[in-house]
Amino acid sequence: MDILPLWAWLLFYVLVFIMLIADLKMFGKKGEHEVSIKEALKMTFVWIGVSLVFCAGIYFLYPVEPHEKAMEFLAGYLIEKSLSMDNLFVFLMLFSFFGVERKYQHEVLFWGIFGALVLRSIFIFAGAAMVEQFEWVLGLFGLFLLYTGGKMFSHSDEQQSDPSQNIIVRLFKKFFPVTDQMHGEKFFIKEKVKVNSEGQRVGDGTSGIKFATATKATPLFITLLVIETTDVAFAVDSIPAVFSVSRDPFIVLTSNIFAILGLRALYFALAAVAKYFTYLKYGLGIILIFVGIKMLLAMNEYINAGAAWLGYDLNMPHIEIPTVWSLAFIFGTLTLSMGLSYLISKPNKN
Repeated sequence: MDILPLWAWLLFYVLVFIMLIADLKMFGKKGEHEVSIKEALKMTFVWIGVSLVFCAGIYFLYPVEPHEKAMEFLAGYLIEKSLSMDNLFVFLMLFSFFGVERKYQHEVLFWGIFGALVLRSIFIFAGAAMVEQFEWVLGLFGLFLLYTGGKMFSHSDEQQSDPSQNIIVRLFKKFFPVTDQMHGEKFFIKEKVKVNSEGQRVGDGTSGIKFATATKATPLFITLLVIETTDVAFAVDSIPAVFSVSRDPFIVLTSNIFAILGLRALYFALAAVAKYFTYLKYGLGIILIFVGIKMLLAMNEYINAGAAWLGYDLNMPHIEIPTVWSLAFIFGTLTLSMGLSYLISKPNKN
C-alpha cells in the first residue's frame, strides 16, 4: 500500500527529468567532447550531494518513520551504488570491444542510463506489487542473491562472452541493417544504396538501377543496445538486494534511481583507475551474500512452514538486522575491498 500520494511520485519524476537535462547540458557537452577525470570527479560529488539532500528531505518530511526511512534510503543507495561499480567495469570492456572512443562514450552512457531509469522503474513497481501480494517471494530473492554472490567468487575475468553475440543484438540485426563503420556520435545514418525498379537492393553492373536512401544503425547504437540489455541482468541482482533493506516502493525506487543518475560521472572517474580494483568483485559478492542472508532471516515464518511440510521441526527464530548495522557492514565491506585492491595492485603499477 502506497504511503505517499500520486503527486509525490510525479514530482519525483519531474525532478529526475530536470536533473537529467542539467546533466546533459553541464556534463555531456554536445560534440566530440572527451570527459576529463576532473570533470567526472566534480559531477560525481555533485550527484552524491544531490542524493544526500534528497535523503535529508526524507529525514525531515517523510510522513511515516522519517528517521528509519532515511536510513533505508542510504542503505539502498549504497547497495545500488556499490553493485553499479561492477557495471562500470563491464561498460569499460564493452567500449573497448566495440572500439568506442572516450569522446563518444558520454553520449552512449547518457541514453543508457535514461533507458535504465525506465526499465528499473518498471521492475521495481512490478517487484513491489509481487512482494505485497506474495511476501514469500522475498525468500526466493534471498536465495537468488546467495547464488549470485557465490558466483562472484568463481567467475573469472577471462570468462567473457562475445558481446556481439548478444541475443538482442542478433535479433536487431535480422530486422535492421547495421554499418560496420563508426560515424562519430551518431546512432543512425542514412546511406545511398543501389536498387532495381522494384526497390530491391542490387550490386554493381545491374541494368536499370537507381539510388535510394537507407537508414542504418552504427556500432555506437549496437553498443548502447548491449549496455541496456546488460543493465537488465544487473537489475535482477540489485533490485532484490534493495528490497532487503526496505519494502517501501518509494524508498526502493528513489535510492535505486539516485544511484544510477550518478553512474555516468562515476564511470569516467573510475575508468582511469579500474585496474586497481581487481578484488572489488569479492567485496560485492560478500555484500550480496549478506543481504541474501538478511532477507532469509526475516522469512523465518515461511522457512519453518516449509520445513514442517517436509516433516522437520526447524523452529527458526525471526531475526531482523537493523538498517544501521546493514549500512555499516555494506560501507565497511566496500571500503575494505577497494582499499585492499588498491594496496595489492599498486606495486604493479609500473
